[in-house]
Amino acid sequence: MTTGLQLQSNVTASGVLEITLEDIEFPAPGENEVLIRVEASPVNPSDLGLLLAGADLSASSSSGTPDRPKLTASLSPAGIAAAKARLDQPLPVGNEGAGVVVEAGDAPEAQALMGKTVAVLGGAMYAQYRVMPARNCLVLPDGVTPREAASCFVNPLTALGMVETMKLEGHSALVHTAAASNLGQMLLKLCQTDGVPLVNIVRKQSNVDLLRALGAEHVCNSEAPDFLDSLTDALDKTGATLAFDAIAGGPLASDILSCMERVAARNPRPEDRYGSTTHKQVYLYGVLETGPTVLDRSYGMAWGVGGWLMPNFLTRIGAERAGELRARVAREITGTFASEYTAEISLAGALDAETARGYQRKATGEKYLIAPWME
Repeated sequence: MTTGLQLQSNVTASGVLEITLEDIEFPAPGENEVLIRVEASPVNPSDLGLLLAGADLSASSSSGTPDRPKLTASLSPAGIAAAKARLDQPLPVGNEGAGVVVEAGDAPEAQALMGKTVAVLGGAMYAQYRVMPARNCLVLPDGVTPREAASCFVNPLTALGMVETMKLEGHSALVHTAAASNLGQMLLKLCQTDGVPLVNIVRKQSNVDLLRALGAEHVCNSEAPDFLDSLTDALDKTGATLAFDAIAGGPLASDILSCMERVAARNPRPEDRYGSTTHKQVYLYGVLETGPTVLDRSYGMAWGVGGWLMPNFLTRIGAERAGELRARVAREITGTFASEYTAEISLAGALDAETARGYQRKATGEKYLIAPWME
């Protein structure tokens, strides 16, 4: 047995979120398993649902001791109802991370990983150790550090999945919202490398400037008065008929479809009585705005709006192709798929109320990295 710290999130029956650090005994790895000393794990938006359970952190507080803090916050009645299935069940958190294999089972596959830097997508990564099947470990090239490898899965495979979806569904260019995010910048680099036309949508002029400095050709500010004309022009130049929307709430998805239809309908045919026959698709893959998605249906009858998740997409393409994408991430983790972090925090630091309010904001350009062994 190996003892180490693990971050756990619990929602009590009285509607209080409690995030704590617990001493955990990690079992010796089985024959085909390895024990990883976790060195780095990012805070992704996809982690926050389990970690924070929708609690309002504006009135949250930290208590306990510096090395064993507790973060508490209250849930609304609707939040308590949504968390019904997890009440009074402390749950480990953290989708992905990277570290060094310090113990391995007897199987050759496991023994081959001893001392290797590996990345995993396995949950419970906000901890000092993690036991994982050897087959689930992504081995990084020599010289790649756990910090560089911490974000090998969620953002890189999402970016690759978007481009793969484009190809599978017969589109030739992409639209992406919240495009100045860490993922957005990664997708921009990927599209530049692979020669994929990309239309970037942001909500601030500073983000327009940021993406243009990175070489983006088409950047539209959704808060600008000429947004719809600017977007239509970018769609016309790229031919994009597929969008991935991280916002979800409000009319943005509908605006994208409307502008796509404006481009498609510029040369109408007699048979286009119900709008153009060009299929236009928007996938919602995030929920930065929690309100309803508003559709005004002003774009004919050849369109679709649906949900998209990276794990579902990987299942769709099968293990062999998913393995090829993972291998590409490993090769290019310090280039195309490199991540930048604005704050590096300890496990205890993640339970500081002000820090938690910072990562709950999911602000563009802010990405937190948890270093479980940081003092």
